[in-house]
Amino acid sequence: MSQAGIISTSSGPVPPIVATSYVTDVNSPAIPTANILNVLGNDTTANNVNGVRTDGSSGSNTLTIQLTNRLQGTVTTVGLITSPMITFTPTATGTYAIEARISAYNTTGSLGAGYSLFGAVRFDGAASNICGTVDRIVGEEGTMTSANASITVSGANILINGVGYAAQTINWSGVALYTFIGL
Repeated sequence: MSQAGIISTSSGPVPPIVATSYVTDVNSPAIPTANILNVLGNDTTANNVNGVRTDGSSGSNTLTIQLTNRLQGTVTTVGLITSPMITFTPTATGTYAIEARISAYNTTGSLGAGYSLFGAVRFDGAASNICGTVDRIVGEEGTMTSANASITVSGANILINGVGYAAQTINWSGVALYTFIGL
């Protein structure tokens, strides 16, 4: 005989206890609504030595798992110009080691390129300063050898740039991670 629909706590299996609150690293807690908890992924520029944190979205029913210390962006260059795809403004005095991966697609010539950049930048509280020379790994197809990617600074800002070349339209996409140490 079926017992479907009968909930009894005096005999048989006891119904499971559903958590009513989930403590997170920031904006705690995440609180399910109607037993539903949205668990999403995202990223943030926030500094966290573990590289990941949880965000409870200020008490809503959304729990976000975030990759930290992450920078990302896109830009399109038309002709011989330098354009930042990522602009990061440090907030704490110290050194930022930056690893960037960049893809480029030349829509004019149907050509590709990829770059891996590593650089260190010291932020003194007012201005960013490049420490030494940025190391580069380059993979360029055909005339994309005329393109470039770079890490530069302007005032406090750290810029990860795509550098186009004459009469070409290039789509750029970059993702970077940083490691920070300071006072």
